[in-house]
Amino acid sequence: MASAFMQWAKSPAAREYFFSTHFWGPVANWGLPIAALTDLIGKDEEMISGPMTSTLAMYSMVFMRFAWRVQPRNYLLFACHFTNATAQLAQDARFVNYWYMGGRERKLAAGNAGSAPVESKVLEEVKKVNTTPTGA
Repeated sequence: MASAFMQWAKSPAAREYFFSTHFWGPVANWGLPIAALTDLIGKDEEMISGPMTSTLAMYSMVFMRFAWRVQPRNYLLFACHFTNATAQLAQDARFVNYWYMGGRERKLAAGNAGSAPVESKVLEEVKKVNTTPTGA
């Protein structure tokens, strides 16, 4: 398998492919799914733009079809847009869950529940300081 690939890589067809827009267009386009995947991992739901995420998902679905229908088929472009559409739809699901299905309320409730023990400890320390006699 590796030797067959190496033979193809040395052929004029490979050079024609690697120096064409069928290769460099999708390579440059991989910035979109990479950004979408990093947002999926690290971005807070509060920062997700629902309209923009939906638009990017639809854009990638349209261009997935284009990559499949163009001759010769552009599998690299198809994979790029498939990855982006999947990541954007996952972001859309996070957006809907956060804003319309109670995710925001659960997050706020969890944040307040976690701060209650800290508040009580701070109040105890303030009381100690206020009731401690000064050494003057």
